[in-house]
Amino acid sequence: MARLYEAKGRPRFNPLIAHVTDLAMAARVARLDARARRLAAAFWPGPLTLVAPIDDPGLVCDLARAGLDTVAVRAPAHSVAQAVIAALGRPVVAPSANKSGRPSPTTFADAVAETGAAAAVTLDGGDCAIGLESTVVALLDGPPRLLRPGAVTRSEIEALVGPLAEAEADAARSPGRLARHYAPVAPVRLGAETPAPGEVFLAFGPAPGGPAIFNLSPSGNLREAAARLFSALRAADALAPTAIAVAPIPETGLGEAINDRLRRAAGYVG
Repeated sequence: MARLYEAKGRPRFNPLIAHVTDLAMAARVARLDARARRLAAAFWPGPLTLVAPIDDPGLVCDLARAGLDTVAVRAPAHSVAQAVIAALGRPVVAPSANKSGRPSPTTFADAVAETGAAAAVTLDGGDCAIGLESTVVALLDGPPRLLRPGAVTRSEIEALVGPLAEAEADAARSPGRLARHYAPVAPVRLGAETPAPGEVFLAFGPAPGGPAIFNLSPSGNLREAAARLFSALRAADALAPTAIAVAPIPETGLGEAINDRLRRAAGYVG
C-alpha cells in the first residue's frame, strides 16, 4: 500500500476503494445496511462505490482506509477487473492510474505514461467505457450522503434510498475530494462561450471545428461528454495552451459529475 501511494504521489489521508466481485464479498469487508444492499442490487456490478463501517480490518488494511473506521467498496463491471479480484479471492484496493491531482487516464497508453514505470505488470483492458470515476455514496448513521457524483446519477440513487444529504460531514471518507484534482498543467477557465487567443477550447454541442477545439459531444450528449472529458483535457494540455476554456455543461443528470470534475480541474469547488 505504501508503494502504491508513493507511485501516485497520493496524500496518505486520501482513502482507496476496495474492489470486490459481488455483494457477498463486500459483506465480508463492510457492514452494509438495507439501503446499501438495495443500491448494490440495483447498480452492481457498475460505477457505484458504497462507504460503510469497516467489518473486517484484516481484509482492507488501515493504510488503504487512511486510518478511517469506514471502507469504500465497489464491484466493477469490467471482465478483466472481475477476473483479477476472483483470482485473488479477496478485495483488490486500487485507485485510478494517474499521478495524484492529474486527469484520470481513460486509455491504456495514458495509464502507462502516468504511472506505468512504477508497475511490475500492466493489463490492457481497452478504453474506459464511461470515462468518469464511480459515484460515491456514504451509508452510515443518518441520511445517505453523496460524496462524489459519478455515472450513477443523484436521481437514480434517490429513487431507491430517498433524498441525499450534503457531503461535508463525511467528505474525507471518499477519494476525489481534493479542491484541485483531475487538473491539467494549463489553467482551466469554465463557462466559456468562445476561447480567447492562445486558449484551447473544449466545446459542448454544435461548434466550429479547428486544431485547438475538442468537442466533448457535438450532439450535446452528456454520456458522450463524460466518456471524452479526461482524454480531451489531456489532449488539450498537450498543446501547451495559455489556458483551456470549457463551454458550459448542464448540471442535470450526468452533468453534475462532469461539472464536479471540471471545477476541481479549475482549482475550486462551487
